Amino acid sequence: MQKAILKYTFAFLVTATIAFAQSPPAQANVSIGGKTLAIKYFAPSVRGRKIFSPGGVISQDPTYPIWRAGANEATAFHTDADLDIGGLRVPKGNYTLWVSIKDPEAWELIINKQTGQWGLTYTPAQDLGRVKMTMSKPPAPLEKMKFTLSDLGGNKGKLQLEWENHIASVPITVK
Repeated sequence: MQKAILKYTFAFLVTATIAFAQSPPAQANVSIGGKTLAIKYFAPSVRGRKIFSPGGVISQDPTYPIWRAGANEATAFHTDADLDIGGLRVPKGNYTLWVSIKDPEAWELIINKQTGQWGLTYTPAQDLGRVKMTMSKPPAPLEKMKFTLSDLGGNKGKLQLEWENHIASVPITVK
């Protein structure tokens, strides 16, 4: 009996390790106006799959068009300062980031007050708000999903999300 438990535990750990390695943890950090902003996420790769097209990995089903903007746990966002993100007032604190991909060419960044949840546990009632993202296309498909936080000088910055054939960004102002 004990050997069987050890065998299944070992199999579970190997499977979990392989799954974790396919979407490794990543983070983006920036200091704007002396204040720290950070995003912690899990970065999936295309690996030959369709991502945002019909039948792709990320569903564009109109009944559930919300994406966790990464893999595994919900994408975490921390700010040491009050912010304006694309016109939305965001008090300093901790949040999760989600993306509405209902329209594949006009994404909306969702800033949600719930934290620490698994990436499939989205609660719309916890939304702080939504902002339209500026969309563009990369010169070539992007294999690994990536968030970037940039300091544009003064108290201005940018949050950018890139994957497959999409680049989506939103301006940030530190208050």
